[in-house]
Amino acid sequence: MILDVARLLLFPALMAFAAASDLFTMTISNRVSLALAAAFLLLALASGTGISEILSHLGAGACVLVVSFACFAFGWIGGGDAKVAAAGALWFGFDHLLNYLVYASLFGGVLTLSLLQFRQWPLPYMLAGQAWLLKLHAKESGIPYGIALAIGALAVYPETEWIKAVDLTHFVIR
Repeated sequence: MILDVARLLLFPALMAFAAASDLFTMTISNRVSLALAAAFLLLALASGTGISEILSHLGAGACVLVVSFACFAFGWIGGGDAKVAAAGALWFGFDHLLNYLVYASLFGGVLTLSLLQFRQWPLPYMLAGQAWLLKLHAKESGIPYGIALAIGALAVYPETEWIKAVDLTHFVIR
């Protein structure tokens, strides 16, 4: 049952934390990416995942890390976003990687266009004292892409083997 709870909550909670952190601070701590990677390895081992499957997931994470760091080098995304994208890919492996990247891209486009529009309007007076909102509203600020990565990840996660392995009979209320 503890393994099922971990499958249900661990990845979504860490991705939600990454999104919230990016929204409020415009940064994602390295600890979040490290926690995602460590949680993947621990859960994969505890679930009895084969070494070849683990290596395949590591390969997916490495591919995304290389591409996302190239995007970081060009200044297109932040370093925290690059690491979280790779950590998410680690959980999805190649089986769900394309879905994850497509969803994250689509949500990222909506987020970017929404923020660009939001930045055109003046902030209401009663919200102007919120430092995080001022930073989000500033035209020179970046896009907190961790939000799109998290939403994309949460959209794909229910289709993964992590959730399919959960024994829902433990959670039936009697």
